[in-house]
Amino acid sequence: MITIPINNGPASTQKIHTPNLDKKINLFDPSSQLKAMPALWYTDRDIYEAERLSVFGQNWLAVGHTGEVANPLSYFSLEVADEPVVVLRDNDHKLKAFSNVCRHRATQLLTDGQGTLATNMMKCQYHGWCYDLAGHLRKAPELGPVAGFTREDHSLVPFEVESWDPLVFIRMQPEKESLQAILKPIAESIKDRNLSSLKWGGRKEYEVACNWKVYVDNYLDGGYHVPTVHPELAKALNYSEYRTDIFDRSSLQHAPTQTAGDAASAARQGSDAMYWWVYPNLMINIYQDVMDTNIVLPMGTDKCKVIFDFYFSDKWNQTTIDSYIASSHQVQLEDMKVCEQVQHGLKSQFYTSGPYAKRETGEKHFHELLANDLQRTP
Repeated sequence: MITIPINNGPASTQKIHTPNLDKKINLFDPSSQLKAMPALWYTDRDIYEAERLSVFGQNWLAVGHTGEVANPLSYFSLEVADEPVVVLRDNDHKLKAFSNVCRHRATQLLTDGQGTLATNMMKCQYHGWCYDLAGHLRKAPELGPVAGFTREDHSLVPFEVESWDPLVFIRMQPEKESLQAILKPIAESIKDRNLSSLKWGGRKEYEVACNWKVYVDNYLDGGYHVPTVHPELAKALNYSEYRTDIFDRSSLQHAPTQTAGDAASAARQGSDAMYWWVYPNLMINIYQDVMDTNIVLPMGTDKCKVIFDFYFSDKWNQTTIDSYIASSHQVQLEDMKVCEQVQHGLKSQFYTSGPYAKRETGEKHFHELLANDLQRTP
């Protein structure tokens, strides 16, 4: 675990809490077993803006993997709930994370996803302002004297950043709980799995036409949807023994595996399948000698991006890796289809949320955490 302390920088001062937002938040009673989250929580712009501040602005978020920033000057950029972010590795091999927005006129600095800086500077392509690898403003061409202006006050806004191999996490605002404490249950559960020997083997990215919470709900339903939506996957899991364990800010779904035919199913044999979820946007799927991670990134009220990264042991060759990723892709297509159907149905004037099934303890836990965060919206 590598921890990079946050540098001093301006904190978000945006406030959106209004009586109208209070009414929308109070539509949901997280203690109720009878009614899950209301449809409005999946479709409403005010709720989404509250999530941007209180969920994605306050919690540790998975954003990528360490291989993307393996060398000095390497970086990757992305948007997290409409917030531009850049993560880089400096010349001392330390991770840095910043708001990927120039302090002059808000232009995004690095927009090509992933790459290597040509120099020790990040240069804005609009007016040429330049920032060093610590985010300090070094050049502001033709600015001239401006009363009250200091370069120190116009550094890039820094974020906390940590790595928990192979994952990179950021936190936009300093908060209470450490990442290490949040991940402790996972670390203890995988200590005998030798996952550190796995190597990155590929990535798939999907844009799904549903609210990010629909996608997370689907993952956390205790396997409720597996027999219907994923018939091939169901053959590889002992569904009758599928169970969910709840932790403070995470949950674990697991089930014994059984003999099945395709490449992905075969990979799941030999040990319990472990499906870890970390609030709010990370899924870690662990099998005998393969692991894949899913990072969920909101893109508005009715769209999200899901990034899959795959890790394999040395037993795997390119042919078997390709076969596994293809099988995983099929499962993802099945999930996307049903999630998009749900999002469409949430717009119905006749829908009211139904009860939690006994398998949906992970989903209910997610809703409770979300409700707690939204109650803290500034």
